[in-house]
Amino acid sequence: MDFSGRHIMSIQDFSRDELEHIFKVASDMEKYVKTGSDTLKNKILASLFFEPSTRTRFSFTSAMYRLGGNVLGFDDPEMSSKAKGETLVDSIRVIDSYADAIVIRHTIEGIVELAAEYSNVPIINAGSGTLGHPTQAMLDLFSILREKNTIDGLTIGILGDLKYGRSVKSLAYGLANYDVKLVLIAPELLRMRRDILEDLSEAGKSIREVPYLEETISDLDILYVTRIQEERFPDPSEYEKVKGYFIISKKSLKSAKDDLIVLHPLPRVGEISTDVDSTKHARYFKQSYYGLMVRMALLSLIMS
Repeated sequence: MDFSGRHIMSIQDFSRDELEHIFKVASDMEKYVKTGSDTLKNKILASLFFEPSTRTRFSFTSAMYRLGGNVLGFDDPEMSSKAKGETLVDSIRVIDSYADAIVIRHTIEGIVELAAEYSNVPIINAGSGTLGHPTQAMLDLFSILREKNTIDGLTIGILGDLKYGRSVKSLAYGLANYDVKLVLIAPELLRMRRDILEDLSEAGKSIREVPYLEETISDLDILYVTRIQEERFPDPSEYEKVKGYFIISKKSLKSAKDDLIVLHPLPRVGEISTDVDSTKHARYFKQSYYGLMVRMALLSLIMS
């Protein structure tokens, strides 16, 4: 299966067979996490982050170094020529002659796709607006697969900001490739967009929407929790209405299945209490580790 030179724009661009190939390569990459590899020796990744990031930026950088490559870029756009008024398109036209692939995070939807139109090297969408975060969805699916040895047949609860959170939308579309039951847990103000629900229904997914975790916790095999995205609310007063709506604690999980797995794309800002960290359910820090393996796989596939 040839991924060489391929842009990574949306999880919807990938079939189940392609995802499973990525997951196989990701598992193979685990041996290089400690020992390193020269798979991408003399290759350069340009890292353009116009929005704050810790895990995504660091894991791409770490992935590149562990495969023998190098990284250039910025995590503060004011330190780039954007501060002088340069357009992203002009930046891409210059940077693609310096690098073998470009990873971009941006606040504006559609910007990453625009960059791909002008780039001569693969573009990776590392988070765009409120809609797309394909590599996060891939690592989320991989985390479920590694922890449960399957994705098919599971009941998966997605809780939190389903309206503004981009990771939950990408994950939902990724799960459309599998035989799962989805339970979407959010207050009315944060419910998943109707067009996305229609897409999932057309794909034959079983979807249930509930406002509270208590209504469904005992049914779940996976609980995927996200923070409420304060920075994406157009009206601060709307955020105040839902602030602190969910706080998952050890007590919240009393009725959970013994083998329930709790995931979170991180960062958390209070929606998962630290007393959950020591339980057998918590897998969100391991999830970050799986993300390194997935991004190593993606970089090796598109750049080698």
